[in-house]
Amino acid sequence: MLNYRHLYYFWVVANEGGFARAAERLDMAIQTISSQVRNLEASIGHQLLKPSGRSVVLTDAGRAVFLRADEIFLLGARIPAEAAAAAAAGSSMRLSVGLSDGIAKLAAHRLLQPILKTAGLKLVCHEGEVEQLMAELALHKLDLVLACQPPRHNFSFRLSSDRLLVSRVDWYGPASLVTDQAIAAFPQSLGNLPILAPTSHAALRNRMDRWFEGIGLQPQIVGEFEDSALLSIFAAQGMGIFPVTELGAADLGKIQELRLLGCSQGLSEEIHAIYSSRSKNHPLVGKILQNTINADGAE
Repeated sequence: MLNYRHLYYFWVVANEGGFARAAERLDMAIQTISSQVRNLEASIGHQLLKPSGRSVVLTDAGRAVFLRADEIFLLGARIPAEAAAAAAAGSSMRLSVGLSDGIAKLAAHRLLQPILKTAGLKLVCHEGEVEQLMAELALHKLDLVLACQPPRHNFSFRLSSDRLLVSRVDWYGPASLVTDQAIAAFPQSLGNLPILAPTSHAALRNRMDRWFEGIGLQPQIVGEFEDSALLSIFAAQGMGIFPVTELGAADLGKIQELRLLGCSQGLSEEIHAIYSSRSKNHPLVGKILQNTINADGAE
C-alpha cells in the first residue's frame, strides 16, 4: 500500500526543487527526507527524481506521480475548512420525503406539520411513482415515503409501513354546480354532474370507482389529474366536482369559489408512512409516526 507520508515528502521536494530547501521547510534532516523518497521510489518501482546541478528535477515517472500527488494534497488542504463548515451546519436537520403520485398534497402537508417547526429543519420533498420512491427509500436516498397504499407483500425491498391516516372523502365544486338542489340530492346528484378524478396512479381512484358502482352511479369523468392541488384549481374555475379528503379539505377555504357538495359514506382515503429499518431511527420520522391521525381526521 502506498505510504502517503513518503509521497508527501516527495511532493515537497518536487515543489521546493531540492532536498535542502525541502528539509528547511519540513524542519527535518536532509538524510531523513532522502531516505523516505528512496523508499517511495522502491515501492513504486521507478526513479522519480534525478540530479540537475544543485537541485533535482522530475523524471517522466516522477512527473506523473507529482501531478497526482498535487491533486491529493491540494484536496487535503481543503479538509479543515470543509470540516469547519460541516460542523457549523451540524445544528441543521435534513428530512427527505417522497410523495407518491396521486396522494392528497394538502393532507400530506398536514401530516408533516409536527416537524415543520423543528429548529434548523431542511425539508426536501420528491414526487414520483410509488415503486420508484420505495426503491430510493431502500437505497437510503429518502427517509420516508407517504403513499396511498402500503408496500406490496412481494416487494423486493424490505420495508415497513404504518397507516397514518384514514379520512372520509368529501366532494367539492364551484358554486355554479353545487346548487341547493344538488346538495339535497347528494350523492345521487353526482350522476348528473361533471366529475374531476385522480388518475389510476392514486389508490383513491380505485376506491372511488368501486364506491360509484356500489351506489349505482356512472360518473361523467371530464378530467383526470395526478396532482390534487391542480385538480382543485380546475374545479374552482368551473370544470367539475372533485373528491378531497376531509383533512385536505381544511385548506380549501382559501379558494372562495369552491363549495361543499356532500360527504361520502363508505368512501375514505388512506395515507401510509413507508420507511426502512434505518430511516425509522431518524428522529423526525419517529415524530411523524407518533402523530397518527384517526379516521375522523382529528389528531
